[in-house]
Amino acid sequence: MAPILAPAHPTNSPARLHALIPAAGVGSRAGTAGPKQYELLAGRPLIQHTLAAFTRVRRLASVLVVVAPGDDRLASGEGYEVVACGGPTRASSVGADLEQLAARGASDHDWVLVHDAARCLVRPEWIETLIDTCEHDAVGGLLAQPLTDTLKQEEGGRVQGTLPRRGKWLAQTPQMFRLGELRRALEQAGADVTDEASAIEALGLRPMLVTGSAQNIKVTWPEDFALAAAVLGSRS
Repeated sequence: MAPILAPAHPTNSPARLHALIPAAGVGSRAGTAGPKQYELLAGRPLIQHTLAAFTRVRRLASVLVVVAPGDDRLASGEGYEVVACGGPTRASSVGADLEQLAARGASDHDWVLVHDAARCLVRPEWIETLIDTCEHDAVGGLLAQPLTDTLKQEEGGRVQGTLPRRGKWLAQTPQMFRLGELRRALEQAGADVTDEASAIEALGLRPMLVTGSAQNIKVTWPEDFALAAAVLGSRS
């Protein structure tokens, strides 16, 4: 097994925790009239359910939401700030938001928890578990779920093969990494990277997998709204 590469960090000041929520996408697969993060879910815009969870995590020094330039549908509120500097890709939006955090005094040593705005069922206790597990780690990590379904390889609309599911996980968010490493990783990975962990992995680092919940779904398709509403209804 290859050794885990451990980046060097300054130890003269404690690391703070920041949440970063990209919300600049249009969510075209969701079938909504506008961006899915503003679609009503259980009587509130979807993104407000996400923010409700993060603003209840008192250890977070800041919660920053990045929206598209010109998007004025979400205003800064109690416990979170909105910045309109989102880019055309997830990586560019997160990169711009990291710059915003740095401009506000965050250090390269600080932790950043990046979370999909559309994972609106996230719970404060899952966020706390991720922090507890990763805050003393050299690399950081992400919430994820071990794969339980059979995994098929497709070619031309037909099954080309069955892949072994042993050791495979479904990546979720939040994903928690040091600001400096994450900024460097995203700069090197380019615009096509699909999550922060992939960019960190490209540096030769190995993020921790922290078991999340099957409820931590990303609302992507039209039917996901009904599922999310049912989960929220069961909680209340």
